[in-house]
Amino acid sequence: MSYEVIVVGGGIGGLTAAALLSARGVKVCLFERESQVGGCVANFDHLGYTFEPTAGLYQGWEPGGIYERIFSELPVNRPRVRRVSPAYVVRLADGADITAVEDEAHFERNLKVAFPECADAAVGFYRHLESPESTPSSQPPLENFLAATSPRFRSFIEAQLKMFAQGSSERCSYMDAAEVLISPRRGFFAMAGGAQSLATSLGEAIKISGGTIRLNTPVLRLAFGSDGSPVGVDLLSGETVVATRAIISNLTIWDTYGKLIGLSRTPVEIRAQLRSSRSWGAYLMFIAMDESVNSRLSSDHVLVVQDRIPNHNDKSPPRHFVFAAAPQWDKRAPDGKRAVTVFRWTEAEEWFAFHEDNEEHEKMDQKKLEESWLDLHAAMPELGDGVEIIETATPKTFYERTRRTLGMVGHPASTLAFGRPDRKPAILPNMFIVGDTVSFSFGIASVSSDALLLVNSITGPIEQR
Repeated sequence: MSYEVIVVGGGIGGLTAAALLSARGVKVCLFERESQVGGCVANFDHLGYTFEPTAGLYQGWEPGGIYERIFSELPVNRPRVRRVSPAYVVRLADGADITAVEDEAHFERNLKVAFPECADAAVGFYRHLESPESTPSSQPPLENFLAATSPRFRSFIEAQLKMFAQGSSERCSYMDAAEVLISPRRGFFAMAGGAQSLATSLGEAIKISGGTIRLNTPVLRLAFGSDGSPVGVDLLSGETVVATRAIISNLTIWDTYGKLIGLSRTPVEIRAQLRSSRSWGAYLMFIAMDESVNSRLSSDHVLVVQDRIPNHNDKSPPRHFVFAAAPQWDKRAPDGKRAVTVFRWTEAEEWFAFHEDNEEHEKMDQKKLEESWLDLHAAMPELGDGVEIIETATPKTFYERTRRTLGMVGHPASTLAFGRPDRKPAILPNMFIVGDTVSFSFGIASVSSDALLLVNSITGPIEQR
């Protein structure tokens, strides 16, 4: 069988690319090894609860944003969204709360109250971030601009960078850090049903536009022609499917090169980068919360800082975590309850050290749960006895659901350039990568933006067609 474009992987990047290509009249087939689309944003359903595997904060839904642009081309309605206000609260190790609000004057007042020891420097730091003309051309690390601020303020900044960008003031460029830190000003949104609803809408758009989605269909490797160029994919079933125009991988960089392309066809320098780069894994607690607790919360989203002064030279995951309650207007739990996800980063590799011993994994999960449960109650005493554990998810859980290497999610811990998704192929003609491990920026909106750029590079921008 033959298609113009083959997409391997049904995460947000692959779905967005396939939906736009199909809408533009391109014959597309998307292969997904699981029984549903969504990849690592697919919801966890358990005991009448629907849990998001993310912090539940999304961008790009504002008027003129990336999703207005994408859904203007698609034959389906976009998911139902509402602005989250306040975006989130950062709770420092000393118990101080700083609310990230959209209004600049209000936010500056919050900074002055929270950081009296460096109020002017804290306000000046944010004003500098939001001033386009002050953006340095040399892209120095952000830590250069924090010298006049206090350790508490730096803890506030580091927590946001580590949680939302998997970076630090030492490693993040000025532009990347600014993107994360001023995001609350631009607005965050909650999606009805979480990011899974976006994946479902994109999947529907593909089929309505005449595209094909093949679920439960693992792709084994690329198929190559006599000249060494990729001509399609070999499926685990033994079938070969031809792509006449392009192949798009929505797998991670490790899986794209290690599985699809094959390490023997990957240049030595790329193999070296793959070996030295890693993303973090995610450890999640899925929690049932009594509705009565809501009145005691300052926000549905709380970023808890557990280290007073995070060591920004340390590339290991922080001890911080995000408490994310599903919005009240989006019913995802039995009556009187709300679904909550507690999200924290973890070292992915340590969850696979045992390999064959599932009992050891269970012990490790139980230990992590006990530690995280104590951390949660110590940092958020207002929860009281109004919460209970429903289930947990580890990097191994993500691996079993998605087959992502080591269950890793998000950006690699070191900066890489593995064939950007807008123009450059992934070392092979007409072979492209899209997804969180090669995204220009952070979050699902960035992945969607990259997918649009990729589609434009294949078909030309819609306005030029």
